[in-house]
Amino acid sequence: MEHKDHMLLAIKEAEAAAAIGEVPIGCVIVDANGSVVASAHNLIEASKDATAHAELLAIKEAQEKLGRRLTNCTLYVTLEPCPMCAGAILLSRISTVVFGARDWERGALLSNSNLANTWTGGKVEVLEGFCSSECETLLKDFFSSRR
Repeated sequence: MEHKDHMLLAIKEAEAAAAIGEVPIGCVIVDANGSVVASAHNLIEASKDATAHAELLAIKEAQEKLGRRLTNCTLYVTLEPCPMCAGAILLSRISTVVFGARDWERGALLSNSNLANTWTGGKVEVLEGFCSSECETLLKDFFSSRR
């Protein structure tokens, strides 16, 4: 599978989030062989837990299977991670992050805090823009239906 194929799986997770009234953010983690080891979508409202972001849920699932360090894993997410999720990504030693849409307000890997380039605890490769129009449309449609 290629980056776009894995991002389409993350989009399916985001669609599942939207279907239950959650902000449509989906995440998939794959190992070095390209096998999906975890997938999740936002469950903040359903769980009444502010930390139930797609990335954190997927990281926890992947760590249950692979151990604490997720070296050689790639995380695919529909929206650039926030500071909390970016910190978890860096601390779990995920090697690569691929995201669809930038989060110009809260994005922490490239847009605001730029943790991908300032973190001294190791390197993470960040690739952006995969399926960006689909990811942006999901978010715009969700929020326009709320207003």
